[in-house]
Amino acid sequence: MGRRRAPELYRAPFPLYALQVDPSAGLLIAAGGGGAAKTGIKNGVHFLQLEQINGRLSASLLHSHDTETRATMNLALAGDILAAGQDAHCQLLRFQVHQQKGNNKAEKAGLKEQGPRQRKGAAAAEKRSGAETQREGVELRVENLQAVQTDFGPDPLQKVVCFNHDNTLLATGGTDGHVRVWKVPSLEKVLEFKAHEGEIEGLALGPDGKLVTVGRDLKACVWQKDQLVVQLHWQENGPTFSNTPYRYQACRFGRVPDQPAGLRLFTVQIPHKRLRQPSPCYLTAWDGSTFLPLRTKTCGHEVISCLNVSESGTFLGLGTVTGSVAIYIAFSLQGVFLCGCCSCCVLGLLL
Repeated sequence: MGRRRAPELYRAPFPLYALQVDPSAGLLIAAGGGGAAKTGIKNGVHFLQLEQINGRLSASLLHSHDTETRATMNLALAGDILAAGQDAHCQLLRFQVHQQKGNNKAEKAGLKEQGPRQRKGAAAAEKRSGAETQREGVELRVENLQAVQTDFGPDPLQKVVCFNHDNTLLATGGTDGHVRVWKVPSLEKVLEFKAHEGEIEGLALGPDGKLVTVGRDLKACVWQKDQLVVQLHWQENGPTFSNTPYRYQACRFGRVPDQPAGLRLFTVQIPHKRLRQPSPCYLTAWDGSTFLPLRTKTCGHEVISCLNVSESGTFLGLGTVTGSVAIYIAFSLQGVFLCGCCSCCVLGLLL
């Protein structure tokens, strides 16, 4: 018997490249698009309300924000501000959710249950700049704030973006190997330095001001401002390979549940080159103070594309290039959940 397919939560009208979940507002934010090519595929950011209905997770479209010719490739969330990587630029968006005082009966009658629930006539409304797509009794407004170019390579592209712990700073990385740090929301640049030869694949900002970067040059580095503190070596107490070079694909800080001030770093290592007989990928937990490796575990042969840590620091989520998702216990790196059908079905766990 084949594996049962999970129910579909949401189907975007464009290729999806980035997702964020706002647990406090119960929002799923999905972004992507077809880019500047005139293919007829729109570019946008969708804001969806997440709810439990009869024990099942449901998503209702609140707002569709048009990003014109720019596809959003990466996102970071800080309260009501989104940092969206669009080509070589970072665009800050502010969103606000309001409860409507009165409900329009005509709109109630026009609600559809096709895909994400949305107001009748929403497609026409999306064509207007700043248009609001509303769910019954709720409205969401999106405001464009500052935008700045964050990458200056030959083919410039912002690949990663993250906020610091108090959301006052924003770090970006891209194809030119430079880290740039910006004030929020003015996007005034406060720091720039060359971190890697080639593309930066991941960034993580710690509460003590330390910055971790991973790149395609096979290096992972810890920085204090622009000064190198230490270079990470995940194989120090782990597996050794003679002919299989590995590179770091992602990095994330996470809380230590039983230690209020504790911090761990998590990284993913993947084969630098894809071989005919695929080598395994690895997940490593590090001490957040000494940056020594605590433990390393294999996490399958499918290439890992993304890593996330639950807000409590209890669980890790891994996504692969084929769309499968796995959940691990952060302390032991023991796998507890694997799904090969779709990534949206684990959103309830990550909340």
